Amino acid sequence: IALPLCLAISLASGYPAIAGVFTAIIGGVVGALLSNSELTIKGPAAGLIVIAIGCVTEFGFTGGQDPAADMAAYRLALGVGVAAACLQIAFALLRTGVLGEFFPTAAVHGMLAAIGIIIMAKQIPVAVGLNVGGEPLELIREIPTTLAHLNPEIALIGFVSLSILFLKPLFKSRWIKMLPGPLLVILVAVPLGMLFDLTEDHTYTLSGHTYQVGEQHLVNVPFNMLSAVTFPDFSGLLRPFAWKWVAMYALIGSLESLLSAKAVDLLDPWHRRTNLNRDLLAVGAGNLLAAFVGGLPMISEIVRSRANIDNGARTRFANLFHGLFLLLCVALLPAVIHRIPLAALAAMLIYTGFRLAHPCEFVHVFKTGPEQLLIYVTTIVAVLATDLLIGIGIGIALKIVIHL
Repeated sequence: IALPLCLAISLASGYPAIAGVFTAIIGGVVGALLSNSELTIKGPAAGLIVIAIGCVTEFGFTGGQDPAADMAAYRLALGVGVAAACLQIAFALLRTGVLGEFFPTAAVHGMLAAIGIIIMAKQIPVAVGLNVGGEPLELIREIPTTLAHLNPEIALIGFVSLSILFLKPLFKSRWIKMLPGPLLVILVAVPLGMLFDLTEDHTYTLSGHTYQVGEQHLVNVPFNMLSAVTFPDFSGLLRPFAWKWVAMYALIGSLESLLSAKAVDLLDPWHRRTNLNRDLLAVGAGNLLAAFVGGLPMISEIVRSRANIDNGARTRFANLFHGLFLLLCVALLPAVIHRIPLAALAAMLIYTGFRLAHPCEFVHVFKTGPEQLLIYVTTIVAVLATDLLIGIGIGIALKIVIHL
């Protein structure tokens, strides 16, 4: 489950594909050594994609049009990641883990739902073979146009991948249930990519229209992992706007990590409790190391943690082996990873985004109380219209107004 998701989250964040794998490897080792959270898996999370892509974009990320500018933006974002990690370590040493209890649940869930909507809006063009940028509301408005100009071969891979993820729960076969959805997607999408000969740049004609496909539709990973290690550039911290991203990484990442750790504790069959300050220290230390070698920010990740529990994990050494197996995968199988179509990874992220913004969540929040639904919807709209920090701030302000 982790390998394709790490690759997908990295690319959606404007980082090289390998960055998310670096993070998961470091998260597995550092999390197992420093945290007492027995069942959480540490790694890159879809919830931080919006912050990551916003940060590199403000530093001049061009989406592949200017590789030199993209590399510079990536290194500047790593500098921001180091500063945010130091702030997280300070949070842990000041024992602020308890503050996770005071954030209104409806506002946090609204933030996650908004992130889900943004992820879907940004990944739909990738799933149909297009490279489209813009603000979230603009991307949502352009979805019909995007679908009208899709690349049929790439869109077929994206559609089949998405169908597998949505339809898998309907199959009762024990063998199908044993295989994780992302793994099934890879097993189908890689042969489709080979059928369409995506390793060779070429054109094809369908219904009078000519389309171009090639290696740009496949994951690009280095065949020597050590050559991908990238060091941060701290000069970006001299720019005032960089500290906005430092604050967002530290606050949103810490909050999401604390909430995930608490959620996993509720699922623990042995009813063990995580020391939230210690877990936050592990996340901060992991982020510090990851940013120094070119990795994405990490949190205690709920989807992989749930899979960890469902597959019989008992101690935090499951997290350690998760990191070590990813290390072996990337070191030994880069040619296989290069065969994965980007459309398949985009489909996984669309599915993840849908789960974050699931329609049932609106019903659940409404049953908690109509005022909670108001906070939830207001936070979603505010995040889509502004950004994460302002959006959740508006949600918290509304909560205070309702209390008053």
